[in-house]
Amino acid sequence: MFIIVGLGNPTNEYAGTRHNVGFDVIDQIADKYNISVTERKHRAFCGKGIIGGQKVILVKPQTYMNLSGKAVRYWMNELKIQPENLLVISDDLNIPFGTLRLRKNGSAGGHNGLTNINELIGTQEYARIRVGIGNEFGRGQQVGYVLGEFNEDERKEIPDICKRVIDGVKAWATVGADRAMNAVNTKPKPKETEAEK
Repeated sequence: MFIIVGLGNPTNEYAGTRHNVGFDVIDQIADKYNISVTERKHRAFCGKGIIGGQKVILVKPQTYMNLSGKAVRYWMNELKIQPENLLVISDDLNIPFGTLRLRKNGSAGGHNGLTNINELIGTQEYARIRVGIGNEFGRGQQVGYVLGEFNEDERKEIPDICKRVIDGVKAWATVGADRAMNAVNTKPKPKETEAEK
C-alpha cells in the first residue's frame, strides 16, 4: 500500500489558498479515482482506494501545517508503511507558479509541514511533489502571500496543474519514482496568446 498525503490547513478559512494546494490535489485525486476522503481518524481525513492497480490511502492532515507529521506518522505506523511508499504533496515558494518537482527525498526547504514530517518520522527519505506557487510578494509579505488565495489568472491554471500532479502520482505508484520524475519534472507549457492562435 502507498500513502499519499496532501498538505494544507483545515477549516474553510484556508480553503483555496496557496498553502492548501496539497489539499486541492488530494480532492482532485479522490474525484478521479472515486475515493471517499471523508473518514476522520487520528487528526486527518482519509480514504482508501485503488490507483493504477495499486492500493492507496489518501490523507489530509487536520492539525494545521506545522503539525502535519502527527497524522503521517500515525498512518505509517498503523499500516506498517515504509518511507519509500510515502508521497507528500505540498506548495513551494521557491519554484515558479505551475512548475512541479518530484523528488525521491530531500530537505524540507523551509516548508513547515515537511519539516514536521521529517522530525516525526525520523527521515527525509520519502518522495514529495512540490507545486510551485511563485514568490510574487514584497518584503515582509510572505505569510500573507502564502495564506492568500490564488488570483484570477492562477485559478484558471489550477485544474491543469492538478491533472499533471495526478499523472505524476499515478506514475510514482505504478512505475516508480525514477521514471515518474522524467514525466513530472517539466516546466508548464506557455499558454498561447490570442495573436498566436
